[in-house]
Amino acid sequence: MANRVVIALGGNAILKPNQEATLEVQLDNVKVSAELVAKIEEIDYEIVLTHGNGPQVGNILRQNEEAKDVVPPFPLDVCNAESQGFIGYMLEQSLKNSLETKGLTSNVITLLTQTEVSADDEAFQNPNKPIGIFYSEEEAKQMEQEKNWVMMEDAGRGYRRVVPSPQPKAIHGVDAIVNLLNRNTIVIAGGGGGIPVVRDQDGLLRGIEAVIDKDRTGKKLAEQIDANVFMMLTDVSNVYINYGKENQEKLETISVKQAQQYMDEGHFADGSMGPKMEAAIGFAAQGKTAIICSLEEADQALLGRAGTRITG
Repeated sequence: MANRVVIALGGNAILKPNQEATLEVQLDNVKVSAELVAKIEEIDYEIVLTHGNGPQVGNILRQNEEAKDVVPPFPLDVCNAESQGFIGYMLEQSLKNSLETKGLTSNVITLLTQTEVSADDEAFQNPNKPIGIFYSEEEAKQMEQEKNWVMMEDAGRGYRRVVPSPQPKAIHGVDAIVNLLNRNTIVIAGGGGGIPVVRDQDGLLRGIEAVIDKDRTGKKLAEQIDANVFMMLTDVSNVYINYGKENQEKLETISVKQAQQYMDEGHFADGSMGPKMEAAIGFAAQGKTAIICSLEEADQALLGRAGTRITG
């Protein structure tokens, strides 16, 4: 079996900060990302690609809100599905074009992916993931009354809806993903953490309003398909300890034990590198390799020449 990698694309691969979220801008970013992912195909890896969707699903929610008097709004799980399709379309088309330009024969396919979570996950008792647009305090109180939303003040910018962010239990469609990998196909799956679903009392699936962290989903996906490497691409070349201080230190290859020690010491913030390191440690602890690096250096990181590697 060829080496198998799950790659989690960061938000900058699709939309950079302060860019206008037009199709043209996002497609241009995705084309650049696709060129860099195609380099990994050249070094003979089976690839599963996953991605974030924060700005995109936020815009879909805003469209819902703006048009609610004309078109009935959809729940968050459906908005996630919409964003998966939109981003998957851009990635699939751009990757196919990049591969063809390089003379590579791999196919590319996008799978609309459901991620099962537990209805008993404690996150449902403590919603804390901000989504969508900002509201005034008066509007926020109105949303709480009318829609039973949980609203929270967000960094002095106004009030936003907050939703649960549960742990992924299982990624659906894994058998199909493995079959496609075995047939020389790059698979785009689990976008935005996957469409969150739970089992009802009869054991049947239904959507639920939640947001699943894409790096946690990427880790679970890597485990389920028995990947050798789980790679998280971000906007920095390495992970650092004492980041932003005079004694900041770049991490290159470290053990799970070292990484956990740095986590325990509080080097990685919850809102930035914390979730990535949590996922990396959990995956590498199984005797595998986790990598955190920049998109531009992804191929070199797989060859051990760049990025931060956490090894079991």
